[in-house]
Amino acid sequence: MRWTVAPEPYDSPVAAALWRAYYTEVSDRWYLLHEGRRTDPGELEREIAAQPGSDLAPPRGRLLVARYGGEPAGTAGVRLLDAATAELKRVFLHASMRGRGGAPLLVRAAEGAARALGATRMILDTRSDLVEARTLYARLGYTETEPYNDDPYADHWFSKELA
Repeated sequence: MRWTVAPEPYDSPVAAALWRAYYTEVSDRWYLLHEGRRTDPGELEREIAAQPGSDLAPPRGRLLVARYGGEPAGTAGVRLLDAATAELKRVFLHASMRGRGGAPLLVRAAEGAARALGATRMILDTRSDLVEARTLYARLGYTETEPYNDDPYADHWFSKELA
């Protein structure tokens, strides 16, 4: 089996299914950690609908889908914040696909997409409980930096120059 990564319309059925899986996982992790419960189904539906991913559409963004053996396995999105700065969003792999090299492949593909959009720097935010993500970003050359947004769920901010 092998990995492929390609652009995908943010509103395709594949992208929608991966967004639902991503949001369910990160939301459930937060609520389980902080409130000892899973995400309320109604809240989950409202949040998924409120964040369709249109900011990851051309010309100022890209959504990438990783496939393993042809099957959708994960996503990474990029959106330009200004002419030189892109933000990495929605990095996700289904749990069953983790540990097979897909996450670094997705992030590197997102960096390539950011360069193609004209960015020279990538930034991102993440949470303390997403330890795997923070480890991945550090391994790929991202360094912790000062906050660049006021996202109430973000605890860590990273940056990387795109040579």
